[in-house]
Amino acid sequence: MEIRHSTNPADAKHYDTARLRRQYLIESLFQADKIKMVYAHDDRLVIGGALPVKETLTIEAADVLKTEYFLERREVGFINIGGEAIIEVDGERYALGKLDTLYVGKGARELKLSSENASEPAKIYFTSALAHATYPTRKVSVQEANTLNLGSLESSNERTIHQIIHENGVQSCQLMLGVTLFKPGSVWNTMPAHLHDRRMEAYLYFDMNADARVFHLMGEPNETRHLVVANEQAVISPSWSIHSGAGTSSYAFIWAMAGENYTFKDMDAVAMDMLK
Repeated sequence: MEIRHSTNPADAKHYDTARLRRQYLIESLFQADKIKMVYAHDDRLVIGGALPVKETLTIEAADVLKTEYFLERREVGFINIGGEAIIEVDGERYALGKLDTLYVGKGARELKLSSENASEPAKIYFTSALAHATYPTRKVSVQEANTLNLGSLESSNERTIHQIIHENGVQSCQLMLGVTLFKPGSVWNTMPAHLHDRRMEAYLYFDMNADARVFHLMGEPNETRHLVVANEQAVISPSWSIHSGAGTSSYAFIWAMAGENYTFKDMDAVAMDMLK
């Protein structure tokens, strides 16, 4: 498990491109028959990816967690972006199609990940937050999610937000998770921008062509920076940073949040004339 420490905005505004990418960009989450995990000290979120092809992969507690098993003091949300996935939770089997989500609460001891078909392997993205109580395991399709239609084609940000793990959906301790899909011709996400100082956020950009890129905007509103992000790469967004972006072509992204508050609308809007 890779460790990423928290950063201070007063320091981050002095980072060059290499340091920004090293600190906030996760470039290679999906590697054949491996599980990759990053421990972000921002609200202690674990961000992970698994690409089971020929093997069944088991999520185990890394030494940094100092626990007997991964979900001893955590909860996790899985979302599949590839071929059909099989996730076993303490022996119970769940089949996940593309964009299906599985929430697993604190206390589950065994997590096994595999693909139904090795020729069309699953790509399983997951985020895990600290948990103080146990909520039941639950599978949800993207069609069952709470749906918000936002933006317009005129502003190039017509999009559908699918809220999956949140206060009015799948219940959790603090983890929130959902997916945003764009209408044809729209490329801007989360603009106008906002902040939520009480929660960090992580983005996974996916469903992009190999030569496409998203220019992910970050930083304080008056000290913006950017990351150039390729397909299936993730971004750690500290609570003090905006999180917005525009793509060279169509894309989708998964958002996950963890922190103090458990209200999706807990955010502070940033007026366009504040951005610099």
